[in-house]
Amino acid sequence: MTQETTESLTVRDNRTGQEYDVPITDGTIKAADIGQIKAADDAPGLAVYDPGFVNTASCRSAVTFIDGDKGILEYRGYPIEQLAEKSNFLEVAYLLVHGTLPSKDAYDSWVHEITYHTFVHENVKEFMQGFRYDAHPMGMLMASVGALSTFYPDARNIGDADNRHMQIVRMIAKMPTLGAWSFRHAQGKPFIYPDNELSYTANFLSMLFKMSEQKFDADERLVKALDVLFILHADHEQNCSTNAVRSVGSSQVDPYSAVAAGVAALYGPLHGGANEAVLRMLKRIGSKENIPDFIKGVKDGNERLMGFGHRVYKNFDPRATIIKKACDDVFEVTGVNPLLEIAKELEKIALEDEYFIKRKLYPNVDFYSGLIYEAFQFPPEMFTVLFAIGRTPGWLAQWLELVQDKEQKIARPKQIYTGDRTLDFTPANERWA
Repeated sequence: MTQETTESLTVRDNRTGQEYDVPITDGTIKAADIGQIKAADDAPGLAVYDPGFVNTASCRSAVTFIDGDKGILEYRGYPIEQLAEKSNFLEVAYLLVHGTLPSKDAYDSWVHEITYHTFVHENVKEFMQGFRYDAHPMGMLMASVGALSTFYPDARNIGDADNRHMQIVRMIAKMPTLGAWSFRHAQGKPFIYPDNELSYTANFLSMLFKMSEQKFDADERLVKALDVLFILHADHEQNCSTNAVRSVGSSQVDPYSAVAAGVAALYGPLHGGANEAVLRMLKRIGSKENIPDFIKGVKDGNERLMGFGHRVYKNFDPRATIIKKACDDVFEVTGVNPLLEIAKELEKIALEDEYFIKRKLYPNVDFYSGLIYEAFQFPPEMFTVLFAIGRTPGWLAQWLELVQDKEQKIARPKQIYTGDRTLDFTPANERWA
């Protein structure tokens, strides 16, 4: 909600001596107001240079609140700690998309719709079977999500609320199916169809791991742990992939194409691949005895401490505490991952060592999630697919907010041109003479 304010920023342009009053609203100033500052009437207005959007707000959003200094994460005002403990993924998905917690009837209808739409067209199956045997699961997911736009051409009608709802239901429902099939394809195993008698997360595990048994019966502790992981990943404000969804969605393309852009952004190692990097680091350390040398290497600049610190959170990542508890529940079932001892010792040292405290390097959500995924026997290349399934409701909630926001325009940032100007073209026969 916009706060009415009389606060303003007075800017003096030392090129002209002129002063400008720029209104401050919600702790921000509008870039367009800066654009009125000109060196001359016929000169271009002043612009803001901000690579990576480190201090630029691109939208107003009521989906997710983050206070990085205090370690607060809330979906629609509800603390992540309460949602992870008391809710489930589909209820959280409803909350993100609709903005409120569901009534009993609304929840039952939501779960029924999503369960009903978990199946995909048989041509999608043939499409996925056409990938090479060694295709990366994330590449398969990205392509198959984008391909869904050709199966539902009505998705282009983004101005119709009922139509938008149907595409949102379809995408949340089908993401686990596409993710599980990309996993099975990499292993050369037959695809498993959804089981509509199972819960959302239990059904996903069935499609991943079912073999010849009549019914796949996953341990409830594993189902709950994976459900919690999905909740923790469900949204995270204007991160790289959400920004990609909003940017592509601003062209008014269908939501499948916009979400495929989010999957593509998440595919990158700087965004979705951090937990895989943590596992590689722990395996390279090898044992607790090697940690002191590794820590020295970090301080000397020869090693990188993966899974610590965060661009947004400055003191602690609230998701890390929750995921650590989920870790304990999973290892009750699967047995303790030997890397856990290394991880715990590394965490202990980092939280006590002045070097890391001063730099605000504390465990983030990726530090323990990779250990959980490995305990499930997921190969590292599947980690980001799991992330994408959990993030889908957040992407869709952000997309839905975008298409209904009258202030939004097609994304078209400015640039600072650094190339040559007004060159004379020399024809090829003269250049080559």
